[in-house]
Amino acid sequence: MNADSDLRCKIAKEAATLLYFGAEKEYKQAKLKATKNLGTHFLPTNLEVALELDKIAEAYERPARKERLIQMRKEALKIMKILKEYSPILIGSVWRGTIRRGSDIDITVYHDIADEILSLIKKRGVNIIKTEWNTVTKKGKTEASFHVYAETSSKQITEIVVRSPDEAGYRRKCEVFGDELKGLNVQELERVLEENPAEKFIPA
Repeated sequence: MNADSDLRCKIAKEAATLLYFGAEKEYKQAKLKATKNLGTHFLPTNLEVALELDKIAEAYERPARKERLIQMRKEALKIMKILKEYSPILIGSVWRGTIRRGSDIDITVYHDIADEILSLIKKRGVNIIKTEWNTVTKKGKTEASFHVYAETSSKQITEIVVRSPDEAGYRRKCEVFGDELKGLNVQELERVLEENPAEKFIPA
């Protein structure tokens, strides 16, 4: 390992440590603080930090981490089956297989009437914690999404994001791992749970 690679690795580990123990919540701020702590201006990529973060979580949480991941994927599947006609997609750390303490379940659906989604999950007995509208502007284009925060029967926090059907075909890039944000649909998640329930989906 050359000097640059060694330094890059040290900064990534420091940033990941800051994120894992809650000293920072955003990757950018964690990387900046890590460079300051180590007296350098060299910034690793988000992917490098994410991979180190995964190693730290594995070291501190195993084997309970694997068991919790499988449980969270099963809980996600239950909610996705409720929303099946709206083509739900499991994303985030539960999809990736990189959960850590504090991780929640992230599910995206595409529908033009957010209240219908909310009404459906309420009728099926899902415990709603709160709801809110979020608006972001990317490359001059404004996107609005409706967020439903719920709690599963095993007390797992779930965020269901309702987006416009017009966005269903968008190819989104993951800001952390740098690859396409594909996720898992109902059939894919069922297959994962049957064949390899703790499988990871991260760039090689």
